[in-house]
Amino acid sequence: MRSINLSILLLLLFLGMPIAAEPSAEKGLAIAVEMDRRDTGFADSASTMEMVLKNRKGDVSTRKLRNRVLEREEGNKSIFVFDDPLDVKGAALLTFSYKTKNDDQWLYLPALKRTKRISSSNQSGPFMGSEFAYEDMASQEVEKYSYNYLQDGELDGMSVFMLARYPVDQKSGYTRQLLWVDKDEYRPWKIEYYDRKRTLLKTLTFADYQQYLAKYWRPHQMEMINHQTGKSTLLKWDDFQFKNGYTEKDFSLNSLTNIR
Repeated sequence: MRSINLSILLLLLFLGMPIAAEPSAEKGLAIAVEMDRRDTGFADSASTMEMVLKNRKGDVSTRKLRNRVLEREEGNKSIFVFDDPLDVKGAALLTFSYKTKNDDQWLYLPALKRTKRISSSNQSGPFMGSEFAYEDMASQEVEKYSYNYLQDGELDGMSVFMLARYPVDQKSGYTRQLLWVDKDEYRPWKIEYYDRKRTLLKTLTFADYQQYLAKYWRPHQMEMINHQTGKSTLLKWDDFQFKNGYTEKDFSLNSLTNIR
C-alpha cells in the first residue's frame, strides 16, 4: 500500500477554500494515510502460512500456504499458493489490487487444470472455505474506503484510535468496518466487519507483531471469527523475507499455473 496524494487538499487549504469533510472524517483519513505511509517502501515480500480452520463443533483442519507480494504505486499484487494437504495442493490465488477500481482476482484449481476469474460481485465470498473473504485477501488500499475517526480508546492496555471505514465498492460484502489502531506504531489490532444488513458478521484480531528491516511490522497471527456461523480461521505467518527482486512477470496468469 502507498500513501494517497494530498496535494489537492493542501492546495485547497492554501487558497482558503472550504473542505467538505467533517473533522471526524478528516482525522479518520489522516490515521489511515499514516498507517499506509509507515508500510510503504518494502518493495516485495515472501512468507509462509499455516491456515487453521475450525467449525462450529470445534473440529479442526489445517492447510499450508506460501505468499508473495509485489508493492506497486497503483495497488499491490499478491499470490497465495497451497502446499498441503493433497486435495488443495497447487491451488493458487492471484490478486491485482487497485486504488480506484475493482480488484482483479483469479483462482487456479489444479484438479480441474482451470483458472477461474473471481468476479467483483463474488469477491465477498469465502476464500477456499475459510472465514476470510476474497476481498480480505487483497491489499487494503487507502482509497478503497471513506473514513470516520470515532474516539480514542484502550485495547488490552494499549492506547488506540478507534475509527470506522466504509467500502467504496458497492459490491463489497461489508457496509462498514470498525478498527482499533495503536497510537505508537499505527498497527491494526482488531477489526469488526458488518454485513450488508449492518449486522456484526466477523471479528479479526492481530497478534505477535514483529518488525522487519527496522521499519515494517507484520503480525504472525491473525484470527477471523465468524459470529454468525460459529466458525473461525487462524492464520499463522512465518519466514517473512523482503526485497526478493520480484517483478511483474512473477505475478502473471502464467506464474499462477506454473508456480511451485
